[in-house]
Amino acid sequence: MASSTPRSSTASVALFSGGFVTFSLLYSVQPLLPTLSSEFGVHPATSSLALSVTTGALAVSMVGAAAFADRTGRRPVMVLSVLSSSVVGLTVPLFHDFPALLAARLLLGILLAGLPAVAMAYLAEEVHPSRLGAAMGVYIAGNAVGGMSGRLTIGLLTDAVSWRRALAIQAALCLAVSLWFALKLPPSRNFKPVPVDLGTVRASFRRALTDPALLPIFGVAFILMASFASLYNYIAFLLMREPYSLSHSAVGWIFLLYLVGTVSSATMGRMADRMGKGTVLAIGIALQAAGALVTLSPLLPVMILGLALFTFGFFGAHATASGWVGARSGAVKATAATVYLLSYYCGSSLGGYLGGFFWTRLHWRGVVLMSLLLLGTGLFLARKASQTD
Repeated sequence: MASSTPRSSTASVALFSGGFVTFSLLYSVQPLLPTLSSEFGVHPATSSLALSVTTGALAVSMVGAAAFADRTGRRPVMVLSVLSSSVVGLTVPLFHDFPALLAARLLLGILLAGLPAVAMAYLAEEVHPSRLGAAMGVYIAGNAVGGMSGRLTIGLLTDAVSWRRALAIQAALCLAVSLWFALKLPPSRNFKPVPVDLGTVRASFRRALTDPALLPIFGVAFILMASFASLYNYIAFLLMREPYSLSHSAVGWIFLLYLVGTVSSATMGRMADRMGKGTVLAIGIALQAAGALVTLSPLLPVMILGLALFTFGFFGAHATASGWVGARSGAVKATAATVYLLSYYCGSSLGGYLGGFFWTRLHWRGVVLMSLLLLGTGLFLARKASQTD
């Protein structure tokens, strides 16, 4: 039986710290892409691989991590994930060869997969149903705070010391938090090992990937994150050049806009219950597109306002789409959730990379154009998803 309030609180707070570590390490290089491009003498799209290879490796590795945890237990996989990824994070700034740095970031992505792959399953098993919603909320908040603060901290530290020292300081902090996580995360009481039957796994994935009700939503997940990663990857390139010439610290503060997402996720989630998920998903995508267009303004305050609108729409649409997957997936809920996240992080990897070519050819207008093309396709897929209700 799932546990009562004290244990629930301990588990959710511990997973807040685990999510903080995971997403802080994952996104730490995003504010540094212009610096990496300049220091290593690589194309902007190539510099974005420092993030894309990590998100791509995480996406693919989540499948194996979840299957491994079904056999060995949730807690060991999560503890190993945050501790080992923090150690690898300490090595990333030591490399002076860009391919070697990418290899380290690739390994980091593989190791990071352990926590997001099984955290929600762990909470569902160990936390009392009356407390599960709150526990999930605390865990997801840790993800958001980790991703936001990791980007912000790197920006501030890079101006004060250097990007290499900034990454090292952040990884050391993550290692300390990981040790706390390993000590505080309650042991599993309700876990029952499940033999991994490859035939059953293949059948579940085949069912999820051929379900006409789920396919459009998987496509939306890819598109949402591809457009989001592209805009946020290359906004630093825009703002660190003339006429803005912002510092790393100033660019880092932009990631505070992620706080807008905590508002839109809850607000649009309630709207979806009243108005229908298809309608609200389309509204979120349309807000993203409108925000992207507003960022074309040369006035910095207006541009930031557009980025806030874009961010509001993204998080609201993502919350709606992910909830829709859960409502539609029936007996393959776990597999459908995995495929959704796989699509989501693959969108981050590919969108973040391809945006570099639009940037070099058409500058910021090109990045916005790519985002609008993606979001137009997303609106079409949202309509298709609504038609299968």
